[in-house]
Amino acid sequence: MKRLHLAFITTLLLPTVLWLAADTLLPEPFSYFSFRSVFMQYSGGLAIAVMSVAMLLALRPKWPEPWLGGLDKMYRLHKWLGITALVVAVLHWWWATGTKWMVGWGWLVRPARKAGGGETLGTVEAWLRSQRGVAESVGEWAFYAAVVLIVLALVKRFPYHWFVRTHRWIAVAYLALAYHTVVLTKFAYWSQPIGWLLAALLIGGSVAAVLTLSSRIGAGRKVQGRIVSLTEYPALQVLETAIALDEGWRGHAPGQFAFVTSNSREGAHPYTIASAWNPAGRELVFITKALGDHTRRLRETLKIGMPVTVEGPYGCFDFEDGQPRQIWVGAGIGITPFIARMKQRARVPDARAVDLFHPTADFDQTAIDRLTADAAAAGVRLHLLVDARDGRLNGERIRAAVPEWQTASVWFCGPPRFGQALCDDFVAHGLPPDRFHQELFEMR
Repeated sequence: MKRLHLAFITTLLLPTVLWLAADTLLPEPFSYFSFRSVFMQYSGGLAIAVMSVAMLLALRPKWPEPWLGGLDKMYRLHKWLGITALVVAVLHWWWATGTKWMVGWGWLVRPARKAGGGETLGTVEAWLRSQRGVAESVGEWAFYAAVVLIVLALVKRFPYHWFVRTHRWIAVAYLALAYHTVVLTKFAYWSQPIGWLLAALLIGGSVAAVLTLSSRIGAGRKVQGRIVSLTEYPALQVLETAIALDEGWRGHAPGQFAFVTSNSREGAHPYTIASAWNPAGRELVFITKALGDHTRRLRETLKIGMPVTVEGPYGCFDFEDGQPRQIWVGAGIGITPFIARMKQRARVPDARAVDLFHPTADFDQTAIDRLTADAAAAGVRLHLLVDARDGRLNGERIRAAVPEWQTASVWFCGPPRFGQALCDDFVAHGLPPDRFHQELFEMR
């Protein structure tokens, strides 16, 4: 998480530092309107810079994954940047529109405009000035649209399929705001580092917006397949789906996930892969729990032989570290990446000692028997805890069961708050933070 925070802070600080090298928030003489003028430039530039980075992350680029810790972490950064862009844009809008309102109400008196000095403008600057009125109107309406779309994205009760359909239209708002920025940014900035940074981000963000609107996100990592088997566990409200893939899948590491599309109207959903890769078989297994409207309908909508599209793999929850022992915690449906890793260990033995804790509220003997068999074949010590029978799992219970925990790394997949509580507890007892690995499986 340190790198995630560093990336977020850098995204805010870099344009701020470059802007301060070109201008100041303490103009002379200092007044409400002189401050408004420079703050509008700063806030507008910062908002579009942050939004541009968020647009680039929305493309699901592969190269930042190792540094940021996986696509799940990148989406967390994307969310933070979206909220930041919203807050800064609201401040920018208020200083623009709110000032006009206060002048109209008689609360402020706008200073008299300076008489023209007969300055000669270049062709480009003259054209940009001629566009100011249009750019202001376009920017205002694009801002309103972006606010609605970002707020809807943050509302978890907003259905996922509607989120997928509406969220892509932020790309249109972004293109309008990019035009607004190009026209209204102080012309002198473009010949300075802040202008160069903004130009690069605007170009990158605009390309990302066009790719988003043309449904090209992840196009190079998509493979067609078909469903070959469906296994239901009613007591767990879980469905296991096996998919045979066409040529093109480059393999995956246990713990990674993929986006699966079975219905184009519903869009792609992310699922952790529950199988080790075998090029000879070319099958992927996904285990889904009925947690929302879409996953509750899967048992009715999925059929053997149905064509699907799989995009990936993504993620860095890959169990790679230098510790002699690992502690795995798969809470509920969070057991999925550990199943994949156990299947790989059964084929390629690993001398590292592993303890797997599986706390669950639901119980199905068939599923438990399969999990127990996978653990035995992989040489993994399984600790099964059914909430109603065994109580809740916590750090103290894990440390009591694994006395050598100080030499271990912890790999967690499950409810985010549970994971954070375990992380805080282990760190408080001396575990280095970089040895606690948590999958942040929230894509919105």
